[in-house]
Amino acid sequence: MTRPSPLPDVDRAIRLALAEDIGKGDLTTRVTIPPARRAVGLIVAGSWGIAAGLPAAARVFRILDPSCRVRVQKKDGSAVRPGDPLLEISGSAWTILAGERVALNFLQHLSGIATLTHAFVRAVRGTRARILDTRKTIPGLRLLEKYAVRMGGGANHRMGLYDAILIKDNHIAASGGILAAIAAARKATRGRVPIEVEARTPLEVREALLAGADTILLDNMTPQQLRAAVRMVGGRARTEASGGLTLRNVRTIARTGVNDISVGALTHSAPALDISLDLKLLPAKRTRPR
Repeated sequence: MTRPSPLPDVDRAIRLALAEDIGKGDLTTRVTIPPARRAVGLIVAGSWGIAAGLPAAARVFRILDPSCRVRVQKKDGSAVRPGDPLLEISGSAWTILAGERVALNFLQHLSGIATLTHAFVRAVRGTRARILDTRKTIPGLRLLEKYAVRMGGGANHRMGLYDAILIKDNHIAASGGILAAIAAARKATRGRVPIEVEARTPLEVREALLAGADTILLDNMTPQQLRAAVRMVGGRARTEASGGLTLRNVRTIARTGVNDISVGALTHSAPALDISLDLKLLPAKRTRPR
């Protein structure tokens, strides 16, 4: 019996990915390699970055064949450089080749997110701003992607619509304004759930403060507007900057004094980290003549 991965929801995601990729079987491997052939696969970093998803990659091979041996050689959240070994798999060549692409897909994608997050975190170092993710994630992979953000040193915003209140422009329009929206949310939750509200103008910031918002999302404001909004809030609520954030401007935004900076690009635009698998076939076992 294999131990489950510490990553959230990983088995479900892996089984879906394997079913999508393998289908009725790995046709190429079956017609080119004898089923009894043993091999060692070594997953290696091809560029600098932050590793994330190693338990998921290891789990791919253990789901395919519980008898294969997998040795994880780096920890999630650790820095890697070109040539660093990340994972070693020993077992059936069929198993290693069948799981190769799925394992690399998870590892490259999650490590890419961790690496980009680390770059944003490093860019705001020395300020008080936290780097947060958003709900702009690939369907079915949210918990894994948000895990990768944490491995890169970032923090998670709400996981979904179910665990926090964020009143945005459409909620405000449908409910009759910021004051009405916050009042309704406060009454319904009896103050047990923090309330965040989006504000795009100084007037909306004042309304959010008057209504007692816990966090004010300052949407698509210039650095000058952000500084003015932070002064207006004066610590009576948390402030979060959002919209148009890049590695070039994030430090300028952080210096305005906002508490949080949410960056959708962490999950929807992170480039995959260069990672590959090298396969070494072991000598076939010879049978003694009778």
